[in-house]
Amino acid sequence: MANLSKVRGQNAFLETYLRGTGRTMSAAQAQANYGIMRMSARVHELRSAGLNVATIRRPGTTATYRISSRDLTGSRAKVFA
Repeated sequence: MANLSKVRGQNAFLETYLRGTGRTMSAAQAQANYGIMRMSARVHELRSAGLNVATIRRPGTTATYRISSRDLTGSRAKVFA
């Protein structure tokens, strides 16, 4: 079973690092630089929490993710504080 406090910490980090900054992150970058092993699972959790996560797919590369500054309801408030 996953360590839930660690997962919450990863979600909070991803929200802070990506939300509204224009930065993107791939699963390989997340694992190599930040130790996030299951980026697709974290993205699913971020989307379930109401964040607007965009998946960017370019030919010949892996998917990268970006989070807009506003969530699905239009709020800019932090979800994972």
